[in-house]
Amino acid sequence: MRQLELLAPARDAQIGIAAIDCGADAVYIAGPQFGARQAAGNTIDDIRTLCSYAHRFGARIFVALNTILYDEELEAAYRQMLAVQEAGADALIIQDMAVLKMAQEGIGDIRKDFRIPLHASTQCAIRTPEQAAFLESAGFSRLILERELSLEQIKAIRSAVSCELEFFVHGALCVCYSGQCYLSEKIAGRSANRGSCIQACRSRYDLVDSEGKVLVKDKALLSLKDYNLRERLEELAEAGITSFKIEGRLKNESYVRNVVRDYSIALDNIIERRPSEYERGSFGQVTGSFTPDTRKTFNRGYTELFIDGKRGKWASMDAAKSMGEEIGQVTAVNKAKSEITLKFAGKDITLNNGDGFSFVGRDGSVSGFRGDVCTGNTIRSKSVSAIYPGARIYRNINAAFEKEIERQSGSRIITASVSIAFRKEEDQWKADVTAVSEDGRKISITAEAGDQTAGNYDRMYNMILGQIGKSAGIYKFSIESMDTSGELPFMSASALNAIRRQLAEELDALPCGRKDILLRKPEKVTKGLPQKDITYKANISNRISEQFYLESGAEKIDKAYELRPVRSAELMRTKYCIRYEIGICPKYQGGKASGQLYLLNNGQRFALHFDCKSCEMTVTEA
Repeated sequence: MRQLELLAPARDAQIGIAAIDCGADAVYIAGPQFGARQAAGNTIDDIRTLCSYAHRFGARIFVALNTILYDEELEAAYRQMLAVQEAGADALIIQDMAVLKMAQEGIGDIRKDFRIPLHASTQCAIRTPEQAAFLESAGFSRLILERELSLEQIKAIRSAVSCELEFFVHGALCVCYSGQCYLSEKIAGRSANRGSCIQACRSRYDLVDSEGKVLVKDKALLSLKDYNLRERLEELAEAGITSFKIEGRLKNESYVRNVVRDYSIALDNIIERRPSEYERGSFGQVTGSFTPDTRKTFNRGYTELFIDGKRGKWASMDAAKSMGEEIGQVTAVNKAKSEITLKFAGKDITLNNGDGFSFVGRDGSVSGFRGDVCTGNTIRSKSVSAIYPGARIYRNINAAFEKEIERQSGSRIITASVSIAFRKEEDQWKADVTAVSEDGRKISITAEAGDQTAGNYDRMYNMILGQIGKSAGIYKFSIESMDTSGELPFMSASALNAIRRQLAEELDALPCGRKDILLRKPEKVTKGLPQKDITYKANISNRISEQFYLESGAEKIDKAYELRPVRSAELMRTKYCIRYEIGICPKYQGGKASGQLYLLNNGQRFALHFDCKSCEMTVTEA
C-alpha cells in the first residue's frame, strides 16, 4: 500500500491550520530566518502551534530552511534547526549542503542530536538520476524534483533511488531551473537563493535584434503561466511521486483553502478507484466544505509545462499577475455614469458587487478595477476611464465565491466507532464504553449511569444512539454495538453528552496514529558526484558546504555567484524558449535564423542564446 501526500503551503500558522482543515496531509512553512520567501517568516511558537494541530490528524509539518548560507550565519542556522525540531517539525527542507553536514555532525562545540529527516529542496536542481542518487546517498530522505521534468524523466529517477519523491503540481512557475537564476542578483543585488528575489521574470521587456529592430514591445517575455497538474495526479503517482506539492507560501488563506480542497478531492477520487494500491498520508475527513474551483482563484492561466515531454505555449506575456476567467466583452461605456455594459462570454455568468476585474488596455498594459455595483450585465465602477468598447473583461476576484469559502470553510473530523455495554451492580447502572478511532487509537472508560431503569426501552435506545453518535472536538462518533441485556438505564441527554466529551478527551490524550511515510532514513551509500568540477551553479557560499563537496570527490569548486559575480555567467537557463513562443523557432516552426536577440528593460540589456540541441534558452549579460 503506497501513501499519497498532499503538501500545502502556509505563509503563517493560521493558513497552515486552514490547509489541514481542507484536506492537506502535510504543510510546509518557514521559520524565523533562512526561508526562500523572506516575507513569510514565522516564530518558533507559531511552528509549535501548527505542529500540535497537524499531529492531531497524523499530518506533518515541514519547515523550509532553504536559502544558501554565509559563514557568519551557520551557527544561527543550526540553532534554528534544533529549535524547529524541538517545536515538533517532521522534516526540514534545505538547499545548502552545510545544513546537511551540520545535521549530521553539529557545528563547533554545539553537537546536539538532530533526528528529523532532511528533504532536498527543488533549489538543488534535481533533474537527473545521477544527481538524485548522489543526494540520496548523502542522507536525504526525500528529493523535491525540478518542475521541468517529464513523466519519463521522473520514472528514470524513481528507478535510480529508493527515497521519497516530491513534485510540484500547482502554482506559480519560475522560468529558470530552480536554484540557478541569478537575474535578480544581477539587476538589484537581491539573491533568489537568499529569499529576496525581485521576480525579474515578471517584468516587462522589449525583444530586439542585433540591428536594434523591436520584434516584441513591452511584454512580460519571461513570465510563465501557472502550473496545474490536477488531471495528471494518477500518472504522477504511477511514475513514483509520493508527495504532490502546491506552490504558494505568499498566497492568502482563500487561495490555499480553494486549491488544497480541489486537489484533496482529486486524490480521494484516485484512492476510491484504487483502494488496494493507495491511501492518504494522514487521517480525517473534511465536512461542510465549499465546492472548490481553481479558475476562481489567483492564476495566470494554466499550463502542464513539460510533463508530456513536449514543448508548448507556456508564456503569460500580457499579464504577470492574475487575469482571471474571461466573462465577456465590453459593448458600451458610459463614462458619465461610470458604467460599462458587457456581452457575456458564456451562460450562467453572474456578477456580484465587489467583484474584481481586469482587462488589456489599448496600449497592451493590464489594468484592474472593482465593480462597486453589478446588475445584470452592467458594472458601475469609479475606474472606467481606460476601458473601451471591444475590450475583453476578466474576473480575477469573485466576491460571491470568496464569501462561500469564508462561510463554508469546512472542518476536519476523525471518525471513531463506539461499543457500549450496560450492566447493573447492585442498584447502580454502569456503562462500559470503548472507542476506536480511524487511526487505531483505543480507549475504554466506565461511566456511572444512575440508578433508574428506562421505562421506554426503544426511546432510550434511540436517545443513546443519537447523543453518543455526535461530534465532540475533532471526533465524530458512531455506535457500532450496544449490549443491553434487554434493559437500559434511564439517562439524561447531559449525562450522555458528558460520556461523549470524555471519549474525545481520552482520545486526544493519545498521539494520533502515524503512518510510516517520511520516517525512513536512507541507508548511507556512497555515490560519487555526477561531476568533479563544481561551478557557481552549486551555490556554495560557506566553508562547510565547500568541505562537503571536497569530501564527496570534487576537484574544482567555484564560489556562489552571490560571492563572486562573473560577467560571462549564465544568469538563467530554461526549457522555455522565446523564439518558440513568438513563432520563429527554426527547429519546430521553420523560422529563419534571427541572429542575436536581446531583452531590454529600463536601460538594461540581456543577451539570449539558444541551445537547440538541448532545446534550452540561456540569458546572459549583454
